[in-house]
Amino acid sequence: MTAMTTPTTPTIVVVGHGMVGQRFLEALAERGAAGRARIVVLCEEPRAAYDRVQLTSYFSGRTPDELSLVEGDFIERHGIELHLDDPAETIDRAARTVTSRVGRTFTYDTLVLATGSYPFVPPVPNKDAEGCFVYRTIEDLLAIEEYAKTARTGAVVGGGLLGLEAAGALKGLGLKTHIVEFAPRLMPAQVDDGGGAALLRTIEGMGLTVHTGTGTQEITVDEAGAVNGMALSDGSVLDTDLVVFSAGVRPRDQLGRDAGLAIGERGGIVVDEQCRTSDPAVFAIGECALASDGRVYGLVAPGYEMAETAAATITEDARSFTGADMSTKLKLLGVDVASFGDAHGAAEGCLDVVYSDSRSGVYKKLVIGSEGELLGGVLVGDADAYGMLRPLTGSVPPISPEQLVLPAGIGAPAALGPSALPDDAVICSCHNVTKGTIRGAVTEHSCTTVPEVKKCTKAGTGCGSCVKVLGQLVNAELEASGVEVDKGLCGCFGQSRQELYEIVHTLRLTSYQEILDRHGRETARGGNGCEICKPAIGSIIASLAPTIGAGGYVLDGEQAALQDTNDHFLANMQKNGSYSIVPRIPGGEITPEKLIVIGEVARDYGLYTKITGGQRIDLFGARVDQLPQIWARLVDAGFESGHAYGKALRTVKSCVGQTWCRYGVQDSVRMAIDLELRYRGLRSPHKLKSAVSGCQRECAEAQSKDFGVIATANGWNLYVGGNGGATPRHADLLAQDLSDAELVRLIDRFLMFYIRTADRLERTSTWLERIEGGLDHVRDVVVHDSLGICVELESLMADHVANYRDEWSETINDPERLRRFVSFVNAPDVPDPTVKFVPERDQVKPDLPLLSIRPLKALEGSAAR
Repeated sequence: MTAMTTPTTPTIVVVGHGMVGQRFLEALAERGAAGRARIVVLCEEPRAAYDRVQLTSYFSGRTPDELSLVEGDFIERHGIELHLDDPAETIDRAARTVTSRVGRTFTYDTLVLATGSYPFVPPVPNKDAEGCFVYRTIEDLLAIEEYAKTARTGAVVGGGLLGLEAAGALKGLGLKTHIVEFAPRLMPAQVDDGGGAALLRTIEGMGLTVHTGTGTQEITVDEAGAVNGMALSDGSVLDTDLVVFSAGVRPRDQLGRDAGLAIGERGGIVVDEQCRTSDPAVFAIGECALASDGRVYGLVAPGYEMAETAAATITEDARSFTGADMSTKLKLLGVDVASFGDAHGAAEGCLDVVYSDSRSGVYKKLVIGSEGELLGGVLVGDADAYGMLRPLTGSVPPISPEQLVLPAGIGAPAALGPSALPDDAVICSCHNVTKGTIRGAVTEHSCTTVPEVKKCTKAGTGCGSCVKVLGQLVNAELEASGVEVDKGLCGCFGQSRQELYEIVHTLRLTSYQEILDRHGRETARGGNGCEICKPAIGSIIASLAPTIGAGGYVLDGEQAALQDTNDHFLANMQKNGSYSIVPRIPGGEITPEKLIVIGEVARDYGLYTKITGGQRIDLFGARVDQLPQIWARLVDAGFESGHAYGKALRTVKSCVGQTWCRYGVQDSVRMAIDLELRYRGLRSPHKLKSAVSGCQRECAEAQSKDFGVIATANGWNLYVGGNGGATPRHADLLAQDLSDAELVRLIDRFLMFYIRTADRLERTSTWLERIEGGLDHVRDVVVHDSLGICVELESLMADHVANYRDEWSETINDPERLRRFVSFVNAPDVPDPTVKFVPERDQVKPDLPLLSIRPLKALEGSAAR
């Protein structure tokens, strides 16, 4: 093919259209270069740039369009020529041409290589056998998903960031999963031994098998050449049908090598501080480049900095890249992991401040310099503080390091907010945005919301780990400027949830539409509301129903339209459109007769059964039309709704207490049953969990609950504000040595005060930290009645207890209410044909493709737009 002649305007050819390549295009566009130069992009993949950091989210249902990094008509608007599925094959530096795989030849004035990296596959026998994969692109995921349909066991070679992502994907595909890591711990580059141990315990607790300190010696195959095992260097052998190599990456520098560009001894195209290669007309950015500090950077944030540096240099602006912050925060297999600065304590004379809780899988280490400065840290299991700690690196924190690592509820509170950070602190490491820049977006560019600041500065548009701190900074700057910060519930209401609660309670309003029309924003009145305020106000009305005279059944009349998805059918929707059913089992105590009924129901309806962490039995796989039939059988046996679908009390766990245990000092089962039956059905801003332990050995884990009770020789200790979920928090001691009556009275007050003052979807743990005065204020109100409202709080709870009705019973005894439970309104007797199951481990699981990809042709069209 004849080479295209160089036009009068300069031509910039970009080889590679990944995350860094797209950021380079954006940087050129921001500088106006797109209108002054012809820009040609050669992309190897069949789709435009997408968020590779979030690659595994495909298995959670995210589509390629949702992960695309190419906004709207960006390519077309800037006149960029994007060639998909057509990578560069050769570079002729003398002629300044690039030839693509299909034979197109482009003349360039400036060439930018953004070819990224390729997965490293250890040179072990049979590494290319059928059943061996890498984990790098969407096509890799498609191939793994297809092969996994006939596999039972998978093994991942590599326990780093991407290896753990791959292991999570295999587990999600239903495979028994092994992780093999040559280093003595998982994520060896990011965490230390303590962090690795915490991560190991948590991951093994999820059912994955981890092999550290050993390598892969050979992939064994069957007669057909397909994988059937893996031999390890410690002499052990794993039976596995599928292998994913995720043992790191290497710079993809072959194009540069073949073109005669300078290459580092261990790979990577050598570049200077302006990201120029040994040829002044050629730049290299991202993972294919060996930076001027001698490092190849595998994180996206340094790649973005290199992209911006190259764009600045090409447009004759002064900028340099001399190195980057390697801090990172990720959620791997549901576990928060973060490291920043000198995470391994390599600096001379440094000291470690460590907090470790092996039971909850939390490990925090801060590295402190000889002058008290924060040098770095490792956070596993609870990385909420990352957004505040990383910007403080290199400075002396305003509070002691011990306060920075202790979790909320232990020790003195760490009152560290955005005001403690200097203006030059980098808040968003992905785009190198400082606190000063964010403040300037508010004061100089009139940004008043987080989305506006994101658009103005790009902060928070990368990995997203800084968004929480970003929001705090924006609000703090607005308040400091005298601007009233809109703390309304949503675009329909200018009031907070607490204020709306008081309006509903005081005025005895029982209609959402009346509340919206009388107290909503002017622009919202007469409308239909939104998906934020409808369930929030529905919950308020349900919480106050007996007191304000509202109907207590959540699916009657207008209330039905206010409910979330699960509440619509009083059951939890699962991924294939079926529902799960959780009958209440107060305190975890159940008779053999009731166990038999549950077993018979599960057998007769073909339901998957699972013991929950809350000492209940979950029945999965019911069609919507089967729900009332199943409820009827359970209700006949004495069961009722467990409210697993609602923002309400879930369970009150218990140990066996003094009745059976030789260590027990109180009857924990009786107390748990009493509490669960008292608070069942109580609607609240978020779900509520509780537990009662019969002694200080704490077998019921009461200190990880919203309200927990621990027996003492003199009565009961009451703990509040705990959370054992994604953000673990130790509960705080509210009162001790209480009698039965005192305990119930304080829990009544605590729960109603929480329901009255919490924000929408705010757990008690977050509420207790947010509410002004914290635990001391709550204790003053609940224990000492400092506001004089305890009689009212007790009355509200008494109303709830006296008027409780089981929602399942209310449904099955009303023919009109039963009409809701059909798959198709126009064909009520026809079950949903898409709800299907396949056998697994003598039970069933959803028959549902985990990954759905649109045709490539459609994707190319959307990218071109």
